[in-house]
Amino acid sequence: MKLLNKFSPRSFDWVLLSAVFLLVAMGLAAIYSVDLSRSTDLVDFKKQLLATLIGMGACLIASATQYTWFRSYAKLLYGACLALLAAVLVFGTTIRGTRGWFTLSGFSFQPVEIAKVGIILLLGYIVYHFGRRFDRPLFFFGTGLATLLIIGLVMLQPDLGSAVVVGLIWFGIMLLVGVRPRYIIGLVIVGAVAAVIAWLFLLKPYQKARVLTFIYPERDALGAGYNSTQAIIAVGAGKFLGRGLGFGSQSQLRFLPEAQTDFIFSVIGEELGLAGAALSLILFGVMLWRLIVIIKNAKDDFVSVTVSGITILFFSQLVINVGANLGLLPITGVTLPLVSYGGSSLIINLFLIGVAEAMVAKKY
Repeated sequence: MKLLNKFSPRSFDWVLLSAVFLLVAMGLAAIYSVDLSRSTDLVDFKKQLLATLIGMGACLIASATQYTWFRSYAKLLYGACLALLAAVLVFGTTIRGTRGWFTLSGFSFQPVEIAKVGIILLLGYIVYHFGRRFDRPLFFFGTGLATLLIIGLVMLQPDLGSAVVVGLIWFGIMLLVGVRPRYIIGLVIVGAVAAVIAWLFLLKPYQKARVLTFIYPERDALGAGYNSTQAIIAVGAGKFLGRGLGFGSQSQLRFLPEAQTDFIFSVIGEELGLAGAALSLILFGVMLWRLIVIIKNAKDDFVSVTVSGITILFFSQLVINVGANLGLLPITGVTLPLVSYGGSSLIINLFLIGVAEAMVAKKY
């Protein structure tokens, strides 16, 4: 089996790549601004810049790889993801209450980011080999169990945001392939029961506080609701053109916690204004549009489902993060893809863009 495609500039979707790297550039600018007020060494910015270079390399390698290789090794990658998620519970480092990082020489890595790749490729592999018999219970419950294993290990960390995203990837793909409606109805019932169980036995107090604060924002504006309140203030303070990079009072004076990760969109809104926030959303729109074009031109089920999974991943993280920054959704710790600080997330996201590029129709 041939490993690499013959390299040709014409084989890339340059519109997709341009939107992606402009988003990465916006993220670097916002992280530099936040880091400038907190560290003269610009540690976070330098780490993110290094992750960008590694991610660009990963994107290039993935885009030059024959897409059939991703299909061939999907099961192996999924098994490795389960092993890593189990190992991090034993050997991992706890950061902000979540035991989900491997740390070495000052650098940390989240295996849940690889798990997102693993579940997307596995679902594509299963759909490809199932012969379009998506109405069979084995398909629905088999893929559901494979996804549930990852969600269970992620919840043990606990990382509610990532667990929700993994669940949304599976649920979105089930809707796209057209499983029987009664399965979806049953899933909603099971989900409601699971939510009650999670609330009673699994969620940590701070996670419950986030949900309650979303429902009743006035209950603790200076406590559990502080982050959400400051994020909304930051977005509103930017007005149309913003206060300028490095001049946002909420982010620069540390009123906005986790400004470089969970609330990077609020930083952009404050410092670049409505114009900058709108530009970031337009770039995300262009990126999602080009991914949908790849799906429409796909010539087999593995390609269409895999790129659909990538699209759902980016879209769900975008909606959850921006919604939380605007006070429309609870804060779950989901970062803004390609923009927020986080080396492992950025590298994996750029790798997934490379996977999508490997599946551009001209490469068949």
